[in-house]
Amino acid sequence: MENKFQKNDLREVDYSSSGNDFNTLYGLSSGVEEAILLTINKKNRQGLIKLVAPLHPADQADMIERLSVEKLNSFLNLLGKALDPEVLVYLDHNVQEKVIDFIGTKALARAIPELHSDDAIEILEELEEKDRNVVIKQLPKANRILVEEALSFPESSAGRLMQREFLAFPENWTVGQTIEHMRTQPQDEEENFYSIYIIDPGHRLLGVISLSKLLSAKTQIKLNDLMQINPRSVHVETDQEEVALLFQQYGLVNMPVIDLADRLLGVIIVDDIVDVINEEVEEDLQGLAGVSDFSIRSSFIETAKGRFSWLILNMFTAILASSVIGLFQEEIEKLVALAVLMPIVASMGGNAGTQTVTVAVRALATRQLDYSNLQKFVLKETWVGLINGIIFSFLSVLLAYLWFGDKQIAIIMGLAMIANLLFAGILGTLIPLTLEKFKIDPAISSSVFLTTATDVIGFFTFLGLSALVIL
Repeated sequence: MENKFQKNDLREVDYSSSGNDFNTLYGLSSGVEEAILLTINKKNRQGLIKLVAPLHPADQADMIERLSVEKLNSFLNLLGKALDPEVLVYLDHNVQEKVIDFIGTKALARAIPELHSDDAIEILEELEEKDRNVVIKQLPKANRILVEEALSFPESSAGRLMQREFLAFPENWTVGQTIEHMRTQPQDEEENFYSIYIIDPGHRLLGVISLSKLLSAKTQIKLNDLMQINPRSVHVETDQEEVALLFQQYGLVNMPVIDLADRLLGVIIVDDIVDVINEEVEEDLQGLAGVSDFSIRSSFIETAKGRFSWLILNMFTAILASSVIGLFQEEIEKLVALAVLMPIVASMGGNAGTQTVTVAVRALATRQLDYSNLQKFVLKETWVGLINGIIFSFLSVLLAYLWFGDKQIAIIMGLAMIANLLFAGILGTLIPLTLEKFKIDPAISSSVFLTTATDVIGFFTFLGLSALVIL
């Protein structure tokens, strides 16, 4: 009875991706997910393997991330050695850590040789040093040498990003020889090759030929007559952010990685660059928001600890802004309107400055902003701040007058609005540029300094003018 029920369950699962529903583009449909949960509950190992095997490793990883801790343990227990090692590559770091803890270092050491070299390095560099050393010692000698060499390169460098699987041939080979060699030599069906590389006997990079150009050429042509000489390449220690900018700038799909002697060491593929671009953008956004290593799967303790330092810094800067208000305590007591209106001035300055900071930080990250166009950028943002200040000053004057019926307060609020939005535009450019000059990440620190500055300027201008003119 049980076997019949399981057979019917599996038969009803729909893996098709037809139709116009966006969700059908992905292998992990709601029906598949429900069937997997059912097989886990019934501890049906063969049924689970049949359901999971057709899924792409990314979909399998997605399924794992949706499981509770208890169901995850059952899932891994049932799959055992049937777990596709490539699934580890697609897992969120926190979940990946749990899976590795469960399967153990021996199983991870067996899985590493089955992965692309760049994926293997990405997993290993996330491990604690003690665990990483244990895994490396258990690797086959050839894999161990490649892994140790890759980990010797700086973190977030091209050497960590490259894969060691590529096609390289001598310059005197013909197109026919090359294609025949590629046909006869066994290749991993999952490998992605977009170009072949031409090297000399010392393994130095001489040129590159795209596969489309190779396949469309006559068989008797020699590779040195077909290759593009002086191909664009990067040094093994080049920062991954610089590599990503080159891919974006020149529309590349792959790029060779060389050492100081121009020897070809590996190739960076565009799919890895997509990950780098996402990581860099995510870091900038998290830095501006004051969160680091954000994950919806992080524990509440980890999340709270990660945000504490930012919040404590914000508290001290808020105290600084409040101390400015304290200077005008008597004036505020005499005129309640000041207490009502002054947050508007400060808030508008902070929001306007944040807009400018966001543009400046992203421009710095993508190398669009440097000292050659610095003056033009600062001038433009200053004019934007001034124009917005004038426009919103009219709105502020109208608001204050309708609210309190006092012309003097209305005019003072308008003047304070102009001053604060003007300084917000100027400071929104100068603060990240100054931090960049002193080798401080502007994405992380800019918003704290900016918010404090606009609060202080907004409060001081509005309250100072009110004390001088009205009181």
